[in-house]
Amino acid sequence: MLKHFFLAGASLLTAVAVLAQNNQKMKPEDTEVYQPVPPVVTPGSTPQDAPSDAVILFDGKNLDQWRMTNDTTQPANWTVADGILTVKKKGSGNIETKQRFMDYQLHIEWRIPSNIQGTGQARGNSGVFLASTGKGDGGYEMQVLDCYNNTTYTNGQTAAIYKQSVPLANACKKPGDWQTYDIVWTAPRFNDDGSLKSAARVTAFHNGVLVQNNYELTGQTLYIGHPSYKAHGASPIKLQAHGDSSEPISFRNIWVRPL
Repeated sequence: MLKHFFLAGASLLTAVAVLAQNNQKMKPEDTEVYQPVPPVVTPGSTPQDAPSDAVILFDGKNLDQWRMTNDTTQPANWTVADGILTVKKKGSGNIETKQRFMDYQLHIEWRIPSNIQGTGQARGNSGVFLASTGKGDGGYEMQVLDCYNNTTYTNGQTAAIYKQSVPLANACKKPGDWQTYDIVWTAPRFNDDGSLKSAARVTAFHNGVLVQNNYELTGQTLYIGHPSYKAHGASPIKLQAHGDSSEPISFRNIWVRPL
């Protein structure tokens, strides 16, 4: 055994020596890459403004890019006024994008009402579903909630991947202030037989603070039970109309960059 150990160590040292010798013979140009050339993207004038290659999901004018989740033949019926999208609590439900996405960069701004009431999960509850997988709350949710001075279970607080990943920080502003999520989503991949090939991953910033760092999801987010995966492809992005909120939540400036 000891002999094999020394032989392996000697082989490694030899390989390192050969690599070092080869590097000495190289020129700087030997490790310079010129193809492929990254596309030119013109950034917005501020970090919140959509770059030139973004898909505008809500610009304050209409809900042409959205539909109802429970009946996808119906247009989204939330309230649009003064450039703001507000959850319609009665006679409505979740809304989702008409377009489906795989991997993307998402920017979304949201506001908890200044007159919010309640405690725990009943204080400004909503959610951004990074991929919607059917009616109701199917999919993968990043929690929207008022946790400025509000305590709840940590894997269900603001910026949590619901019931899976506790955020790295609580970056909440006070109710009435606009807040931002900037999210990078990598969709799960599945084999032909429906088994999981690679898990979904998410990196997210809340008000510029890193709150999810390349977290690997263990399945769809569930209110009750343990998460699991069920095969799907490109999916809509969904916004939640949660019944626990005492006052409706608002959104604005929503755009996405497919990757």
